[in-house]
Amino acid sequence: MASVVGILSFNTGFAIWVLISMAVFLFLMGKYAVPHIVKALEDREKQIKDSLEAAEVALAKAEQISKDNKKAMKEAEVQAQKIRKEALEDAEALRSKKVENAKKDAGKILADAKQTIEQEKKKALTELRGEVAELAIKSASLIIDAELDQKKNKNLVDNFIKDLSKN
Repeated sequence: MASVVGILSFNTGFAIWVLISMAVFLFLMGKYAVPHIVKALEDREKQIKDSLEAAEVALAKAEQISKDNKKAMKEAEVQAQKIRKEALEDAEALRSKKVENAKKDAGKILADAKQTIEQEKKKALTELRGEVAELAIKSASLIIDAELDQKKNKNLVDNFIKDLSKN
């Protein structure tokens, strides 16, 4: 049991050496190791804090970009609708212009056709007048040349009318 008593017994000299060793260890640790550890921890804390701030800034930028993109999309939709409306208006104006031009062209063609018909009518009437005058002269000369007989005059007039129908 002597060894059990040795473990529980207090040795003052040994305790002093343990205290001195501990004090020297703590002093050396406080002087050289702890400042480096504290500095490393502070640097790590600063780096983490900077990373968090950078992440917050990046998140704010991302949110702003998202808002800007939404705004740009709305503006693009408005612009697209405006362009679509203008294109429809331009197409309608072009269609109206083409219809108007077609009506003008049709009117001109109709007017030209009426003028041509009128000219042809005048030409036909002039030719008809000429032929009628010629026939009247022929008839008159036949009547004058023939005897003044009632029956012959009637036959001449009937023949003249038949000739007019044929021509």
